[in-house]
Amino acid sequence: MSFTWASKKPKDGVATLYESNITLNKSASSHFDHAYSVLLGLDEGGKRVAVKPVSKEEYQLGTVPEEKSHKITVKPSYARVCNKKFLKDVADLIKLDLSDNKSYKFRAIWSAKDHALIIDLNEKEE
Repeated sequence: MSFTWASKKPKDGVATLYESNITLNKSASSHFDHAYSVLLGLDEGGKRVAVKPVSKEEYQLGTVPEEKSHKITVKPSYARVCNKKFLKDVADLIKLDLSDNKSYKFRAIWSAKDHALIIDLNEKEE
């Protein structure tokens, strides 16, 4: 017999979009363990979302405008960023129905170049 043994840690980053928040699985959230807040960016042409960590020092120095900074909640097995307006813009861009507690999973990859987690809205997970 040739078994492939399952790991208890998912190796692929996954972002789940809900009407009011983005929830990151453990693999994706590991990049935000020391984040004080995050920036959310939307690449409409490439249909991608960026979630960029902001340190407490960056925040306190004022390098990030307060109105662009979003709270991130990091737990042992996930992280969550809430912004209903931003998610409405995302849903409108790619024609998602996020009403009635619907959710959609997308592949998420860390970009060292951008120092951000990139959620590819073209790669929906099943």
